Amino acid sequence: MSATVSFKVPSPHGPRTVTLSYARVGTGEPLLLLHGIGHHRQAWDPVIHLLAAERDVIAVDLPGFGASPALPDGLRHDLPTMNTALGALCETLGVDRPHAAGNSLGGLLALELGREGLARSVTALSPAGFWTQAERRYAFGVLRTMRGVALRTPVPLVERLSRTAAGRTVLTSTIYARPARRSPQAVVAETLALAGATGFGETLRAGVGVRFTEDVPGIPVTVAWGAKDRLLVRRQGVRAKQIIPRARLVRLPGCGHVPMNDDPALVARVLLDGSR
Repeated sequence: MSATVSFKVPSPHGPRTVTLSYARVGTGEPLLLLHGIGHHRQAWDPVIHLLAAERDVIAVDLPGFGASPALPDGLRHDLPTMNTALGALCETLGVDRPHAAGNSLGGLLALELGREGLARSVTALSPAGFWTQAERRYAFGVLRTMRGVALRTPVPLVERLSRTAAGRTVLTSTIYARPARRSPQAVVAETLALAGATGFGETLRAGVGVRFTEDVPGIPVTVAWGAKDRLLVRRQGVRAKQIIPRARLVRLPGCGHVPMNDDPALVARVLLDGSR
C-alpha cells in the first residue's frame, strides 16, 4: 500500500521537512528496500510478494526519485544527509534498526546505514562506491546518457517501443540482462521516472568523490553482483569483499545491474538469507 510520510531533518539553517513516498506490505522483521539512482521503488516489484511472506517490507522512493520530492533547500543529496533522513524515516514509521537492502546507489546507502549502526543486517546488490575513478566516470557517463535519452524520447515513442521485446531491449538493456522479461507498463513507468527524477543531478554530483573504504562491523553483510552487470562491473564485488572481509559475496548468474527483474526467485532468496 502506497503512502507518504513527512519528518524533520536538521540543516545548517534549521530543521527542514522531508517527505518520502513508500509502500509497506508483509509481516515479520522489517526490511527496508532502497533503489538505485534514476529508478523508483517499483524496481523491487518482482520480488516484493516473495519477501512479504516473511518480512515487513518497506520500499522507499528516495528523495527526488519516484513519487518523492527532492530534498528542500538547505539539504544536500549526500551520504550524511541520506543517513539522517533514512534514520528519521524509520523512527517515524516506528521501525527500530531494520534489515536494509539496496541496489546500486541504494546498496551504498544500505551499507552506510549498517556502518552507522542503523541496520541489523545489510544486503547490497551491485552497490555503488567500490569503483576506480575510471569505472566511476564510465558509470556516470552511461547514467547521464540514459537520463538524456529518457528526457528526449517522446512518451508515445516510449510506449510504442515498450510493446515489443526488441523495444524494451533498446530502452533497458543497460541495466537488465533479460530486458524482454520486463513488462511494457513497467518499462514506460521507469523511463518516465528517470526523466522526472528531480534529484538526479544533485545525487550524481554528490557521488563524484564517493568511495566506500571502511568495514561494516558487527552485523551480517551480503554483497551480491550480477554476472552480466554492464554498469558497475563485477570485479568491484571483489573489492567490496576486501574492504568488508566478513561479508558474504554472492554471484548472480544471468543477472544485470538491476537483478530483481532478471531472476526474482534468486534475488529474493539472497535477500531473505541475508536478513536471517
